[in-house]
Amino acid sequence: MTSTFITNTDKEEILKYFGKPLEEMDVEEFRKALKGIRSKYHPDNFEKFEDETVREMATERFQAIQALADKMEAWYQGKIGTLERPSGDFNPGAQFAFDKMKIEVITSDKDLKYHLFGTQYRWLLYGDKFKIPGTKAHIVMDEDHRGVSIGFRETIRMYVTFGVDDAIEAIVMWLYNRIKDRGDSLIIEGNVIPIEPDAMMRHIRKTSYLEIGAG
Repeated sequence: MTSTFITNTDKEEILKYFGKPLEEMDVEEFRKALKGIRSKYHPDNFEKFEDETVREMATERFQAIQALADKMEAWYQGKIGTLERPSGDFNPGAQFAFDKMKIEVITSDKDLKYHLFGTQYRWLLYGDKFKIPGTKAHIVMDEDHRGVSIGFRETIRMYVTFGVDDAIEAIVMWLYNRIKDRGDSLIIEGNVIPIEPDAMMRHIRKTSYLEIGAG
C-alpha cells in the first residue's frame, strides 16, 4: 500500500535520482525523466557482471525507484500529500536519538498489536526485539506486559530505541500507517499526541533532540 505522504527521506531520494525537487517538476517532466531512470537502473544492465549479489542489489534498487515513482505519481494526482519537516527551531545538522522512548497506544481494536508486529508479537512478550523496516531502530515490550485491558479498550505499551542515523520520518510513518484508523489515543513519554504525522514527528524530535556541541 502506498504511504499517505511524501516523506523527507523520499524528497532526498527524488533529488538524488531526478536531480531536482518534486515541486519543481511538472508531471510530464517527471514521466519523461522516469523513463530515462528506469532505463539506466534496469537490472538487465547489470547482467554483464555475472554476479548474483550485484543482480539482487540492482533489482532491489529498481524496485525502490518504482515504489518512489508510484508515490510521486499519486502526489501529482492529488491522492497523497507531503510530510513537511516540522520547524522546531532545530539547525539542519541537529541530531536525534533516544533509548527506550515509551509509546502507548490505546485502542478498542484487539487485533492492533498483530497489525503492528504480526506473529512476532508473541515473541516480543518474551524479550525479543522488533526492527522497524527501513531503519536500525527497534522496539521492545514491557517484560510483564500482556496488553492492559480496561473494558473493551487495550493499551499497547512499547519502547522505541533509535540512533542519530535513523530517519525519524520512517519511524513515524511506520507507526502512523498502522494506528491511524485503529488507535484511539497515542501517548509518547507521558504526553497525549494527536495521531497525525506532523504532530508525532514534532514531539519525537523535540523529545529526542541531542544538545551537543559541533565539536
